[in-house]
Amino acid sequence: MPTSTLSDWAARAAPAAHFTQDQVAADLARYSPADVWQLRVRLDGSGRLGQYRPRAELDTAQLTCRFIIPSDEIWPTALADLGPRRPLGLWLRGGDQLPQLTSRAVTGNRNPYAGLRHRHSRSRPHRHRHARLQRRLRRHRAAAQAGHATLAVLPCGMDGAHPQDHAQLLSSLAASGGAVVSHCRPGTAASGATLKASSRLMAALARAVVLIETLDHAEATRTAESAIALNRPLHAEPANDDVRASGNARLLAEQLAVLVPYPAAALALL
Repeated sequence: MPTSTLSDWAARAAPAAHFTQDQVAADLARYSPADVWQLRVRLDGSGRLGQYRPRAELDTAQLTCRFIIPSDEIWPTALADLGPRRPLGLWLRGGDQLPQLTSRAVTGNRNPYAGLRHRHSRSRPHRHRHARLQRRLRRHRAAAQAGHATLAVLPCGMDGAHPQDHAQLLSSLAASGGAVVSHCRPGTAASGATLKASSRLMAALARAVVLIETLDHAEATRTAESAIALNRPLHAEPANDDVRASGNARLLAEQLAVLVPYPAAALALL
């Protein structure tokens, strides 16, 4: 197979823009990213890939954010644990100290149990415990807003936000020494496939995962299961009789997660 004249960055950004890591993993085990791209262009009967201009597309995308690859100094070495599923590259905003930001991840439902507002749905100890945890997690989020370095992982392009109401918070992270990363090039909308890949990426970047509350088979549960597959410690808040904690209940029952019995224990892990 002939050698490509593409730069390492363009050679990786091109296939990453059109294929998931799983779709090209077998080829990457045999060929370089540049040769994989040439192979895919030749096999594309539609001609769509042949019309794609890797250098120009990368230059345009990098007006929004930076594209980094494994040979870059700030590439997180923890991603080697993904093996063939390691991303071809990452889109990055901020993050000069990206390897130092990969610590612990906290995940859970976007619409968690509302605490004391539902007074009859659980016992008083459960209500008080969740109220304390919610207050402390709000302070944790406020710390990011106040300028403490934080890492965020997006399931969409860096020119968007998911969920959309996090746009202002995300824009402040880079300015405060933090970083936002994504495996998706700018212009990519969130989808089931990108959410699954970002869950795996977040687990790989973390040294431990704290599961607050999640429905079984929700995105947060996928992150937890990715953490288990990568041998990352998984800590889960106690389950309850609310369906929104069914993921916690299963992972704890299967002894796949370590119980963190009270809010101070969960926050200490952060």
